[in-house]
Amino acid sequence: MGELYSHTQTAAHAEALTVAEVRLTPILIADPPLLNTQGVHQPLTPRLIIEVVTADGTVGVGETYGDTKYLELAKPLGEALPGRPVSDLNGLFTVAEQVCGEPGDVSDSVDVGGLRGVQTADKMRLSVISGFEVACLDALGKVLGLPVHALLGGKVRDSVEYSAYLFYRPARHPGADTPRDDWGAALDPAGVVAQARRLADTHGFASFKLKGGVFPPDEEIAAVRALAEAFPGRPLRLDPNGAWSVETSLRVAAELGDVLQYLEDPTSTTARMAEVAARTDVPLATNMCVTTFPEIKDAFTTGAVQVVLSDHHYWGGLRNTRELAAICRTFGVGLSMHSNTHLGISLAAMTQVAATVPNLDYACDSHYPWQTDDVITSRHVFTGGRLTVSDAPGLGVELDRGALKALHQRWLDDDGTMRDRDDAAAMRVAEPDWQTPSVPRW
Repeated sequence: MGELYSHTQTAAHAEALTVAEVRLTPILIADPPLLNTQGVHQPLTPRLIIEVVTADGTVGVGETYGDTKYLELAKPLGEALPGRPVSDLNGLFTVAEQVCGEPGDVSDSVDVGGLRGVQTADKMRLSVISGFEVACLDALGKVLGLPVHALLGGKVRDSVEYSAYLFYRPARHPGADTPRDDWGAALDPAGVVAQARRLADTHGFASFKLKGGVFPPDEEIAAVRALAEAFPGRPLRLDPNGAWSVETSLRVAAELGDVLQYLEDPTSTTARMAEVAARTDVPLATNMCVTTFPEIKDAFTTGAVQVVLSDHHYWGGLRNTRELAAICRTFGVGLSMHSNTHLGISLAAMTQVAATVPNLDYACDSHYPWQTDDVITSRHVFTGGRLTVSDAPGLGVELDRGALKALHQRWLDDDGTMRDRDDAAAMRVAEPDWQTPSVPRW
């Protein structure tokens, strides 16, 4: 009798772990007018919400980029998963290679949606896989009654530290008929410091990163100096997204070397980063020249970077993020986490994997305080600049179906102008002659 019971339970368990359905919901979320070297964020930006439903009705959720080219890759992958075990995470990569094909019109220029360096079909496929992997892990955790961090080997910390992400910005979107938010403009050192104070007071952040490459370097040096004076001893970072030449990068490093925790992607390409690294003691970080495993060897062996900003959307998921962390640990390269415009699902995933990485050397980036929309029932709350690691099954978040429906309707109602993020196009609303700047810009 016990043997029959065991067999029945095993069969039921196997059924519960089978993918029965995949739901893909593209949405448009509100985005503030945040400036970078390519232009400005549009009023709305696309995201893709992925639901993996198992045979017993368990729903796992994931999130990734929602631009048209990502959707083209996600649809065939979603269609291929029903009938497969939700636990077959390695198989996601094989299936994706078989069914996704090559997305149309892949550029070799800077990807303005992620400012991640050269855009390739392989990188886009990994970004799609990342959302499916997170959804499968969420579902698997719920079926087994385990948090995602337990599926990744267990947490080594109970909370994860995040950093305030500072942006130059106008008071409202250029020419857009959108409500003005209550942040105001930040276009000079005083505005940047005021923004930092609000983020620190509201969320308790103890470190600060400024998105640079917007104004001439001397103006951004002055802003970092103002931050250092306002927050003495606090870790500071500056990220111009490869906008500077080698010589400009070295000059900024010399000017700010006494206050910068690290300088992120001051110049483009691994070769230029290596030139800068050889002539300064300021650590260089990247989320542009090292975003895939094949890019690691050149960057690490030439000493081009001292800190990698991992991003599970770039690297193909949470398990690959852990593999990256192990490689960084082997080479003595520091590790943190990059952020792009994301909602609560992705932030939960970031926090779960960050909790499992022993060598998380720096506070993680997060755009989350800038996002007013979300698709989870309870927004994440930073306390002392940290997020508590959830021990609930899966990611520890629940989908808000009403919010998801409304944000999808916004996507349906759009005439197509917002379905692909384009910071340069948004900038042309204010400056009709604006073109994506070539690098180095300064």
